[in-house]
Amino acid sequence: MELEERVAELERRIAALEGGAHAAPPVGEGDFWALEGLKARLARAGASEGGVLFTGAVRLPTGEQYEWQYGALTDEQLDGDWTEAAESFAALGHPVRLRLLREILGGRRTAAELAALEEVGTTGQIYHHLRQLTGAGWLHAAGRGRYEVPPGRVVPLLVALATARP
Repeated sequence: MELEERVAELERRIAALEGGAHAAPPVGEGDFWALEGLKARLARAGASEGGVLFTGAVRLPTGEQYEWQYGALTDEQLDGDWTEAAESFAALGHPVRLRLLREILGGRRTAAELAALEEVGTTGQIYHHLRQLTGAGWLHAAGRGRYEVPPGRVVPLLVALATARP
């Protein structure tokens, strides 16, 4: 085991023992199967700079299930145009928009249901936030004032939220 991996393992165990609000669960033998699989694929592909992998299997409170996986090579990520991501990140950068997304994933899908929530603003403000989220691809209008998170964006949204936690 490499020194960096050993240090990371110790840090995870300490965090779990301290029981912090966002402490990672204890890591057992074989818990890095996704990472090990990624490293093996990268080695076979000759990708010496490495890569990233995001994956998830999700069941929403509404019963809908989604499975998603995305991988990218490090050099592609570093060389790409990062400004293209600005609109997507900006759309997530407002507490009301995050609340609307959470409520929509939880089953409140119509503008009327969302407008009935406390602390989300006026109907006009709600529609403004819904337009921002729709324009950035985090939502799509399903007709008749109904909104949904596109299936290909459910797991990425949860990944983005997970990466934003301390």
